[in-house]
Amino acid sequence: MAKILVVEDDQSIREELITLLQTNGYQAVCSPPCDLALLDINLPNESGFEICRRLRQTSDLPIIFLTAREAPEDEILGFGMGADDYIRKPYHSTVLLARIERLLKRKSGTVFSVRGLTLNLSDMTVSYRGGRQELTKNETRILYCLMRKELCTRDELIEDLWQNSMYIDENTLYVNINRLREKLRQLGATDFIRTVRGVGYRL
Repeated sequence: MAKILVVEDDQSIREELITLLQTNGYQAVCSPPCDLALLDINLPNESGFEICRRLRQTSDLPIIFLTAREAPEDEILGFGMGADDYIRKPYHSTVLLARIERLLKRKSGTVFSVRGLTLNLSDMTVSYRGGRQELTKNETRILYCLMRKELCTRDELIEDLWQNSMYIDENTLYVNINRLREKLRQLGATDFIRTVRGVGYRL
């Protein structure tokens, strides 16, 4: 039974979420360890952004922001902090459950799938509609990041791939992205990697 951390200061919404999770086979918890975190942003003591930042220091567990804040800047900041998804209230229960299930499945092994595109981390290959391509280490890590998160920033990708971004310019990342796009295009998976202008990339 997967454990879901629920961080929500509105008691009625928190109880509603706990009931929804328990009804669908999850265990709602109020503190780590957990398998996935649901975070509100507006909290009385510290923001959900800060909680997300702290969780990311020690864990790669899936994190979903569930919030009434609608500004695009908040969503971008949330992904920049390391969140995997951003859902606005009022939420639809079936959509929330589907997002939770998707993220838990992505975490469960070395094979990840999005819209028919399958990445195998163990042999660094990508498959689509019966076709298969071998990937470089960098291409694998880029696609893995994009499959794990709704949005990957350029800085995040550079840091993940090369650790010290001081010696890497954005053109190096651009070259790797284009090589990955070409391999996906050869499989028939066109337009899978989308550029978010001024921010980064997403599937």
